[in-house]
Amino acid sequence: MQKKLNYDVTIIGAGAAGLMAAIEAGKRGRKVLILEKNNHIGSKILISGGGRCNFTNINANPNCYISENPHFIKSVFSRYSSNDFIELVEKHNIEYYEKTLGQLFCKKSSREIVNMLQKECNEANVTIELSVNIQNIKKDNIFTVTTDSGIYTSESLVIACGGLSFPKKGATDFGYKIAKQFEIDLIKDRPALVPITVDERKNSSLLELSGLSFKAEAKTEGTKVTFKENVLITHRGFSGPAILQISSYWQKGKEIELRLEPELNWDEIINSHSRERIELKTLLSNYFSQRLADYLANEISSSKPMIQYSSKEIENIIQRLYAWKINPNGDEGYAKAEVTTGGVDTNELNQKTMESKKIKGLYFIGEIVDVTGWLGGYNFQWAWASGYIAGQNI
Repeated sequence: MQKKLNYDVTIIGAGAAGLMAAIEAGKRGRKVLILEKNNHIGSKILISGGGRCNFTNINANPNCYISENPHFIKSVFSRYSSNDFIELVEKHNIEYYEKTLGQLFCKKSSREIVNMLQKECNEANVTIELSVNIQNIKKDNIFTVTTDSGIYTSESLVIACGGLSFPKKGATDFGYKIAKQFEIDLIKDRPALVPITVDERKNSSLLELSGLSFKAEAKTEGTKVTFKENVLITHRGFSGPAILQISSYWQKGKEIELRLEPELNWDEIINSHSRERIELKTLLSNYFSQRLADYLANEISSSKPMIQYSSKEIENIIQRLYAWKINPNGDEGYAKAEVTTGGVDTNELNQKTMESKKIKGLYFIGEIVDVTGWLGGYNFQWAWASGYIAGQNI
């Protein structure tokens, strides 16, 4: 016979957002249950940041997020900022450091963040059930969650089971199915912070450069946002921080444009050598690896002594270095995506509580909501903030 237990709050998902919501609700004296299908909590936390967990970004603000409704983010962040989470980390004496661009990492291990959240859950008397398979969810006056290990009832239900990224870590479309069940509108999902691919037949010589990296400023049609970081050539296309960032804005059929080594003044460099006998590939090798210099020289214009180029050809070389155009044919999908963009329409949620406007007692937080941050701790900060807001109200 299955056990039947009643709680004030049931939270689906023991990731960053779900744990945060549970902690805050538990502190308020609410009887909280977390149901997690994995056999441990914080799966994505453990693998993030190369095992050191890039747990927030000191520059986190609403402008660093993609959403159909950017005003929604402002309300949430006005009540829980990166400084608030840093205070929690410092309270637990976790040593951390700033890497680049405001990214904060644990000095030791991601495990410290998971242990911190577990300890906070314990102190707030949160119950966590692991390796749970949910069979169905229904609502009459209260929510009833039927699982393979028991039946749980509660007046509030929080969906915090993430998006579709990292399927190997258990990501599924479960949260979206629940939203559809309760007729909650969804913004179409797609992979974000993901490597892009190019046509292998048309770019065979480029893909032979797999493993080479360089600095660039990346942008794409349809947005004024640019990212100035490293780009990595892969065996299928491009990756690296600049590409992962711009991939969240890129749309199929559009170009991505790279300003190569953006700190350099290519007008000055190319024009100052335009009457010399130095070959273009030799000149470029002063700024790129020889293999990449050879490729760029041949891709822009077959390499020859600079003095042999016409003024129009010189101008073309300069323009191509300022704007190397890439035509992606796709991306590497959810298996390689850091996060999922799209999800529960924020217009469906109360921005002060994260509660559904249609279904009383139903909350959505974290990655499942249509809020997607940049690379570098921004998505964790959204998880902490949205979890905190829900936890204050469930």
